[in-house]
Amino acid sequence: MYVNISLDGTAEYTAQYNARGMEGTHTESLVSRLATIRDRLEAGMDRREFLRTLVTGGYALGVAQFLGVDDFLAADDGEVPIVTALVRPDPEDPWSLEERTRTVPATWYASVTKAFELNELLARTAFTGYLGSAVVPGSYERGTASVSVGVSSSFDSIRETFDRLVDGVSLDVETITDIDEIEDGYDGFEPRFVDSVSSAEIPSGVACETPGSIATLGPVMYDPNTRQEFFVTAEHAFGAGADPTTDRLSLPVAGAETVELGSVEYAHPVEDIVAVAPGNRYRPSNTIDTPTPARIRGQFTRLGLADLIARDETLEKVGAVTGHTTGTIQGIDAVTCFTDEFCRRGQIRWGGEMDLTDGDSGSVSYHADPESDDRDVLVAGFNNARTWWPGQSYVWGVGAYRLTDVYGYYF
Repeated sequence: MYVNISLDGTAEYTAQYNARGMEGTHTESLVSRLATIRDRLEAGMDRREFLRTLVTGGYALGVAQFLGVDDFLAADDGEVPIVTALVRPDPEDPWSLEERTRTVPATWYASVTKAFELNELLARTAFTGYLGSAVVPGSYERGTASVSVGVSSSFDSIRETFDRLVDGVSLDVETITDIDEIEDGYDGFEPRFVDSVSSAEIPSGVACETPGSIATLGPVMYDPNTRQEFFVTAEHAFGAGADPTTDRLSLPVAGAETVELGSVEYAHPVEDIVAVAPGNRYRPSNTIDTPTPARIRGQFTRLGLADLIARDETLEKVGAVTGHTTGTIQGIDAVTCFTDEFCRRGQIRWGGEMDLTDGDSGSVSYHADPESDDRDVLVAGFNNARTWWPGQSYVWGVGAYRLTDVYGYYF
């Protein structure tokens, strides 16, 4: 079942928990104090008064900056600047990144940041029956956000836990069934191979081959720490797991022999990606193989994805099997615990289950860059799996911002 926890930008809450196998309570004082401070800000508190509130409340200015509340001090009344994307001002220089900002309503910002905090709290406590959760920002006009929570057990058995977690916040329950039965991929699709390898740069969105299966080749992924450029695809395409000591990635070519792209340098099974070091002959590209080739200029931040949802924008992808599809964003900063013993953080939910099938994993979701020409796009994240149970329909995969936060990688 799913539980929707609605946040309207004004509700305060005290967070308590029921950990796996242990009931108990633990007041999240930082979360509740943050909620109170943000509520008072959006109600029109003077900035000097706000600074005094921080000091008397025990906050250091460094903590205030970490929490993002300094944004309120830098903006006009009622508005907040947020960083929406990391973009290369010079497309030919992969190491030149700059932040792109946008001004948003303070009430919306307060609601969304509360939702992020509550979602993180739910993921940390991981009560019995918890399958995952996701943040769903509302429109700028409404200034709201919600947290969608998936549970496997009867809601009645954990209602008391939820009441403690979200004191004063309404719940909307939706039941899901047959979550343990994974369906096969759709029949009738043929992988899309590259026509030739006349160029040394290999575009993304085409089929690549692991020792065990076909996947979709992602765009070039940059590691600023080592100044390396990687081929990238889904880690689960290597079956039992990618082995950096032996596994290699290849490229099937239509009507020709398969060529080798490189060897696995890093395997990240939780995020479900592999970084493949190019061999001597071919290198990864920042273009996506579409009828009108798209060039990747950068990537969205977590708040940038929230901004897309608030403006009712969509995401696109090009998979090696299902090709080009478009769909709405259903949730961000998601935690998914459906398929493994561990949970995956920083996930994006978008589109529908028909937007992904076997062989599409490793593709990226993206959106047109509104400040560049028609062929420039920004990456949202990877596509690694889809729902297979009744009542829910979306694709999920790790957000690009999560890879940057954890490993420093970017697109």
